[in-house]
Amino acid sequence: MQFRSMDDVAELLELDSAGHPLQGRIVQIFQVACRLFAQRGFDGVSMRDIAAECGISKATLYHYFPDKDSILRPLAMGTTKSIFLHVSKHDDATQPPLVRLRSFLVETANFFEKFRWAWIAGSTVFWSDPKARARKERIGWRDRYEHLLREILQAGIDAGEIRQTDVKMAGLFVLGSINWMARWYDPEGPLTASDIAEQFCDMIVEGIRRG
Repeated sequence: MQFRSMDDVAELLELDSAGHPLQGRIVQIFQVACRLFAQRGFDGVSMRDIAAECGISKATLYHYFPDKDSILRPLAMGTTKSIFLHVSKHDDATQPPLVRLRSFLVETANFFEKFRWAWIAGSTVFWSDPKARARKERIGWRDRYEHLLREILQAGIDAGEIRQTDVKMAGLFVLGSINWMARWYDPEGPLTASDIAEQFCDMIVEGIRRG
Protein backbone atom coordinates (compact mmCIF):
# COMPACT_ATOMS: atom_id res chain seq x y z
CA MET A 1 0.00 0.00 0.00
CA GLN A 2 1.35 3.40 -1.01
CA PHE A 3 0.28 6.62 0.63
CA ARG A 4 -2.78 7.98 -1.13
CA SER A 5 -0.91 11.20 -1.75
CA MET A 6 2.15 13.08 -0.55
CA ASP A 7 -0.20 15.13 1.60
CA ASP A 8 -0.94 12.02 3.69
CA VAL A 9 2.56 11.63 5.07
CA ALA A 10 2.83 15.40 5.48
CA GLU A 11 -0.04 15.14 7.99
CA LEU A 12 2.24 13.17 10.31
CA LEU A 13 5.16 15.57 10.29
CA GLU A 14 5.88 18.66 12.33
CA LEU A 15 5.71 22.10 10.75
CA ASP A 16 8.87 23.62 9.35
CA SER A 17 10.85 26.33 11.15
CA ALA A 18 8.54 29.01 9.75
CA GLY A 19 5.44 27.21 11.00
CA HIS A 20 4.35 26.00 7.56
CA PRO A 21 3.47 22.42 6.59
CA LEU A 22 6.33 20.49 5.03
CA GLN A 23 5.99 19.96 1.31
CA GLY A 24 7.74 19.14 -1.94
CA ARG A 25 11.02 17.24 -2.00
CA ILE A 26 11.20 16.78 1.78
CA VAL A 27 7.81 15.10 1.88
CA GLN A 28 8.79 12.86 -1.03
CA ILE A 29 11.91 11.75 0.83
CA PHE A 30 9.91 10.95 3.95
CA GLN A 31 7.34 9.05 1.91
CA VAL A 32 9.92 6.92 0.11
CA ALA A 33 12.10 6.34 3.15
CA CYS A 34 9.34 5.12 5.45
CA ARG A 35 8.13 2.66 2.80
CA LEU A 36 11.66 1.29 2.40
CA PHE A 37 12.24 1.13 6.17
CA ALA A 38 8.96 -0.74 6.62
CA GLN A 39 9.68 -3.21 3.83
CA ARG A 40 13.40 -3.86 4.40
CA GLY A 41 14.06 -2.79 7.97
CA PHE A 42 16.07 0.24 9.02
CA ASP A 43 19.44 -1.52 8.68
CA GLY A 44 18.50 -2.87 5.25
CA VAL A 45 18.15 0.59 3.71
CA SER A 46 20.97 2.96 2.81
CA MET A 47 20.95 6.64 2.00
CA ARG A 48 21.89 5.58 -1.53
CA ASP A 49 18.72 3.45 -1.71
CA ILE A 50 16.55 6.35 -0.60
CA ALA A 51 18.15 8.73 -3.08
CA ALA A 52 17.73 6.25 -5.95
CA GLU A 53 14.04 5.67 -5.15
CA CYS A 54 13.50 9.43 -5.03
CA GLY A 55 15.31 9.96 -8.30
CA ILE A 56 17.84 12.33 -6.77
CA SER A 57 21.58 12.25 -6.10
CA LYS A 58 23.05 11.31 -2.72
CA ALA A 59 24.41 14.84 -2.49
CA THR A 60 20.90 16.25 -2.83
CA LEU A 61 19.60 13.86 -0.17
CA TYR A 62 22.39 14.85 2.23
CA HIS A 63 21.47 18.48 1.62
CA TYR A 64 18.16 17.77 3.34
CA PHE A 65 19.12 15.05 5.86
CA PRO A 66 22.50 14.19 7.42
CA ASP A 67 21.61 10.52 8.01
CA LYS A 68 18.82 7.94 8.17
CA ASP A 69 18.07 8.68 11.82
CA SER A 70 17.12 12.24 10.96
CA ILE A 71 14.52 10.88 8.53
CA LEU A 72 13.08 8.15 10.73
CA ARG A 73 12.89 10.09 14.00
CA PRO A 74 10.22 12.61 12.83
CA LEU A 75 8.18 9.74 11.39
CA ALA A 76 8.28 7.87 14.69
CA MET A 77 7.20 10.96 16.59
CA GLY A 78 4.56 11.86 14.03
CA THR A 79 2.84 8.50 14.00
CA THR A 80 2.78 8.16 17.79
CA LYS A 81 1.36 11.63 18.27
CA SER A 82 -1.04 11.49 15.32
CA ILE A 83 -2.71 8.21 16.22
CA PHE A 84 -3.74 9.66 19.59
CA LEU A 85 -4.97 12.90 18.00
CA HIS A 86 -6.89 10.97 15.35
CA VAL A 87 -8.60 8.55 17.73
CA SER A 88 -9.37 11.16 20.39
CA LYS A 89 -10.88 13.47 17.76
CA HIS A 90 -13.46 10.77 16.97
CA ASP A 91 -14.17 9.89 20.60
CA ASP A 92 -17.45 11.19 22.02
CA ALA A 93 -17.57 10.92 25.79
CA THR A 94 -21.36 11.37 25.76
CA GLN A 95 -21.80 8.04 23.95
CA PRO A 96 -22.18 4.67 25.74
CA PRO A 97 -18.76 3.15 26.58
CA LEU A 98 -19.12 0.19 24.23
CA VAL A 99 -19.91 2.59 21.37
CA ARG A 100 -16.77 4.53 22.29
CA LEU A 101 -14.75 1.30 22.38
CA ARG A 102 -15.93 0.43 18.87
CA SER A 103 -14.96 3.89 17.66
CA PHE A 104 -11.52 3.55 19.29
CA LEU A 105 -10.84 0.28 17.46
CA VAL A 106 -12.28 1.34 14.11
CA GLU A 107 -10.43 4.66 14.04
CA THR A 108 -7.18 2.96 15.07
CA ALA A 109 -7.65 0.58 12.13
CA ASN A 110 -8.44 3.47 9.79
CA PHE A 111 -5.24 5.20 10.89
CA PHE A 112 -3.22 2.04 10.23
CA GLU A 113 -4.79 1.74 6.79
CA LYS A 114 -3.92 5.30 5.82
CA PHE A 115 -0.43 5.42 7.32
CA ARG A 116 0.62 1.77 7.16
CA TRP A 117 4.23 2.22 6.03
CA ALA A 118 4.88 5.13 8.38
CA TRP A 119 3.50 3.26 11.38
CA ILE A 120 5.59 0.15 10.69
CA ALA A 121 8.72 2.21 10.08
CA GLY A 122 8.20 4.38 13.14
CA SER A 123 7.55 1.47 15.46
CA THR A 124 10.99 0.01 14.69
CA VAL A 125 12.71 2.90 16.45
CA PHE A 126 10.25 3.48 19.29
CA TRP A 127 12.48 2.08 22.04
CA SER A 128 15.89 2.34 20.39
CA ASP A 129 16.15 6.09 19.80
CA PRO A 130 19.31 7.21 21.67
CA LYS A 131 17.86 10.68 22.20
CA ALA A 132 16.20 10.34 25.61
CA ARG A 133 14.16 13.52 25.29
CA ALA A 134 12.59 12.42 22.01
CA ARG A 135 11.94 8.95 23.40
CA LYS A 136 10.27 10.43 26.49
CA GLU A 137 8.03 12.64 24.37
CA ARG A 138 6.93 9.72 22.18
CA ILE A 139 6.18 7.62 25.26
CA GLY A 140 4.07 10.50 26.55
CA TRP A 141 1.91 10.47 23.42
CA ARG A 142 1.72 6.66 23.56
CA ASP A 143 0.55 6.91 27.16
CA ARG A 144 -2.20 9.38 26.22
CA TYR A 145 -3.48 6.92 23.62
CA GLU A 146 -3.49 4.03 26.09
CA HIS A 147 -5.02 6.20 28.83
CA LEU A 148 -7.96 7.04 26.57
CA LEU A 149 -8.64 3.34 26.07
CA ARG A 150 -8.46 2.66 29.80
CA GLU A 151 -10.77 5.58 30.45
CA ILE A 152 -13.32 4.06 28.05
CA LEU A 153 -13.01 0.64 29.68
CA GLN A 154 -13.40 2.11 33.17
CA ALA A 155 -16.48 4.01 32.02
CA GLY A 156 -17.88 0.70 30.78
CA ILE A 157 -17.29 -0.92 34.15
CA ASP A 158 -18.84 2.02 35.98
CA ALA A 159 -21.89 1.90 33.69
CA GLY A 160 -22.31 -1.84 34.20
CA GLU A 161 -21.63 -2.59 30.52
CA ILE A 162 -18.30 -4.31 31.19
CA ARG A 163 -17.69 -6.83 33.93
CA GLN A 164 -15.36 -5.98 36.80
CA THR A 165 -11.82 -6.54 35.57
CA ASP A 166 -8.29 -5.18 35.77
CA VAL A 167 -8.52 -2.16 33.46
CA LYS A 168 -4.81 -2.15 32.62
CA MET A 169 -4.89 -5.84 31.66
CA ALA A 170 -8.08 -5.35 29.66
CA GLY A 171 -6.42 -2.45 27.84
CA LEU A 172 -3.42 -4.60 26.95
CA PHE A 173 -5.80 -7.29 25.69
CA VAL A 174 -7.58 -4.82 23.42
CA LEU A 175 -4.35 -3.27 22.13
CA GLY A 176 -2.85 -6.68 21.53
CA SER A 177 -5.72 -7.49 19.20
CA ILE A 178 -5.33 -4.40 17.02
CA ASN A 179 -1.76 -3.12 17.15
CA TRP A 180 -0.22 -5.78 14.89
CA MET A 181 -2.87 -5.21 12.27
CA ALA A 182 -0.73 -2.70 10.40
CA ARG A 183 1.81 -5.44 9.65
CA TRP A 184 -0.47 -8.17 8.37
CA TYR A 185 -3.42 -6.23 6.94
CA ASP A 186 -3.77 -6.66 3.17
CA PRO A 187 -5.37 -3.58 1.57
CA GLU A 188 -6.11 -5.72 -1.50
CA GLY A 189 -8.02 -8.27 0.57
CA PRO A 190 -11.80 -8.68 0.83
CA LEU A 191 -12.15 -6.68 4.06
CA THR A 192 -11.41 -3.05 4.78
CA ALA A 193 -9.48 -2.12 7.89
CA SER A 194 -12.66 -0.89 9.55
CA ASP A 195 -14.44 -4.18 8.69
CA ILE A 196 -11.71 -6.09 10.51
CA ALA A 197 -11.86 -3.73 13.48
CA GLU A 198 -15.63 -4.20 13.71
CA GLN A 199 -15.15 -7.98 13.89
CA PHE A 200 -12.41 -7.59 16.49
CA CYS A 201 -14.71 -5.39 18.55
CA ASP A 202 -17.48 -8.00 18.48
CA MET A 203 -15.04 -10.64 19.73
CA ILE A 204 -13.57 -8.37 22.41
CA VAL A 205 -16.96 -7.24 23.70
CA GLU A 206 -18.09 -10.84 24.05
CA GLY A 207 -15.07 -11.42 26.27
CA ILE A 208 -15.46 -8.39 28.53
CA ARG A 209 -19.19 -7.66 28.51
CA ARG A 210 -20.92 -7.99 31.83
CA GLY A 211 -23.14 -11.09 31.81
